[in-house]
Amino acid sequence: EDEQTVAEIMRRRFFPTLITHKTWEGFHFAGHEIRITEATDCYGAVVWPSALVLCYFLETNSKQYNLVDKNVIEIGAGTGLVSIVASLLGALVTATDLPELLGNLRHNVLHNTKLKSKHQPCVKELSWGIDLEKNFPRSSCHFDYIMAADVVYHHPFLDELLLTFDHLCKNDTVILWAMKFRLEKENQFVDRFQTLFDLEMISNFPSLNIALYKAMRKGRMKA
Repeated sequence: EDEQTVAEIMRRRFFPTLITHKTWEGFHFAGHEIRITEATDCYGAVVWPSALVLCYFLETNSKQYNLVDKNVIEIGAGTGLVSIVASLLGALVTATDLPELLGNLRHNVLHNTKLKSKHQPCVKELSWGIDLEKNFPRSSCHFDYIMAADVVYHHPFLDELLLTFDHLCKNDTVILWAMKFRLEKENQFVDRFQTLFDLEMISNFPSLNIALYKAMRKGRMKA
């Protein structure tokens, strides 16, 4: 079953038949052809398999996780694929990442959602752990969903990442997080994450070493 589902997920990706001066990859999600411009010199400008897993889940579970008119923020949006799919599924999306990635992120989001989405997505800078209250004040920012794909890897900002999850998450916010397991240090982040949030694995893909989690604040999952 894992291999069949993974094969179906990977079939959503296609490549241009003609090579042009711009490097892009194509994807089929939410009834649309999505073209993503990538840059191979930066981790954040490449589409990773965890993003495909999360996009596939959003599309195939759109009744249970109805995104229409929901406020969604994606952290570490990278190329924007998850944000684009959430937007095409009807959400009010804020796609965030580091300032050096915003140009490509904004291009991809605008190109793939203009005149196609119910709500035009917003692209905004978010450096994990920095100026959170200034840029995303708790009193006025409420997100129904926080989405993240492959934000945990070998980088020195795991403390800041956890702080960002904590700041953005209200009592009724649902976190949907796709994670590829790599090294022990990154895997330990899951244990630290669970000091603040209840965590439930909702999909698992051993052949990709990727798990998809749902999380909420402690004591709120069943409530």
